[in-house]
Amino acid sequence: MRRTLSGTIILAAIAAAAMTVTPAHADPYKWCAVYGGRDGNGGKNCGFVTLEQCRATISGAGGTCEPNPFYTGGNSQQNKRKTR
Repeated sequence: MRRTLSGTIILAAIAAAAMTVTPAHADPYKWCAVYGGRDGNGGKNCGFVTLEQCRATISGAGGTCEPNPFYTGGNSQQNKRKTR
């Protein structure tokens, strides 16, 4: 009885530990559009993969583009296939 109980507890602990471990995912959004208000409390949209996407969004509406402070992806752009 004691062996069965301790075995069950050990298995439950292993199962609980396995469920809490999740793989980390990189934030692919490198750029933020920052919209300024009169009081400096404008909005911010950090949903742009490229600087060009961000600039197209703020064109006409005003604002600036800045690097996303929470970006966790790689430093280089996507690898492009070399042609022969």
